[in-house]
Amino acid sequence: MKQFLRWIILGGTLFFLGKALKDNWIQVTAIRIDGVEWGIMAIATAVTLLAHTWAGWVWTWVLQELNQPVPSSQFIQVYLKTNIAKYLPGNIWHYYGRILAARNANVSAGAATLSVLLEPLLMATAALIFIILFSSQFDAKNTTLTVQILQLLSLAVVLCAVHPRFLNPAIRFLYKLKAKKSDLNTQPSVVLTLKRYPLRPLLGELGFLALRGLGFILTVFALNSFNLSQIPLLLGAFSCAWLLGLVIPGAPGGLGVFEATAYELLRHQFPAALVFSAIALYRLISILAETVGAAFAWLHERLAE
Repeated sequence: MKQFLRWIILGGTLFFLGKALKDNWIQVTAIRIDGVEWGIMAIATAVTLLAHTWAGWVWTWVLQELNQPVPSSQFIQVYLKTNIAKYLPGNIWHYYGRILAARNANVSAGAATLSVLLEPLLMATAALIFIILFSSQFDAKNTTLTVQILQLLSLAVVLCAVHPRFLNPAIRFLYKLKAKKSDLNTQPSVVLTLKRYPLRPLLGELGFLALRGLGFILTVFALNSFNLSQIPLLLGAFSCAWLLGLVIPGAPGGLGVFEATAYELLRHQFPAALVFSAIALYRLISILAETVGAAFAWLHERLAE
């Protein structure tokens, strides 16, 4: 059933994007990119690569929160090398690679597994924070005091959700659930829990989303200039599209889901052909940055041997 739902979502998003391309084909083909625009997109690629490198560093912070200090340089390389595996069918192999590498570095199995669960959770929390802060940009005319109060309450709920008081019971529940499905003797005697609020990793993931959003904004800017007042709109739309690409069981790496969401959120604020071209180019930029990051990490590892 899950696999069937995955194919339904993938088919629906591809149909939606195909129709959008058909409706805006003439305008899309009319867009021209010269030397300056290529330079801006090169900067967007570098910023996106920096974002993934930063995310690898934040992963080491998550492990430190679990009392598992690790060498930052080594684990950033692991993160970059495994990141490209998210495009493989199943969308789990980058997590598996990180768990395996952490275990080989003498990180406990429980901490390694929990770290790759907490990392996307904190990323999703960071995305929700941006969405709540900038959601009024989607319909600024109808933003009232009531809406602003609801936004603040939503922000408080999101921040409380990653507090150890709420996270630790969920972690214990998952351990018990796993224990019922496997041999109890193979489970760790001590259930790992967070000792304090993961503020540093959460701030790190906010930085990651900000860098990814900056890469997207630069891609849009390479195709057409916009007002500085539209940056919160672009960042909010990017965060929403990125989050849905993370959590919806569509194609690996959020392919299709991210593009369809970003297009729908921005096509009423910018020319549709511009939006379609920007999200297509940004996907290529993201894959290129991830590929370059994996290649650099592999090369650095070979040279260090």
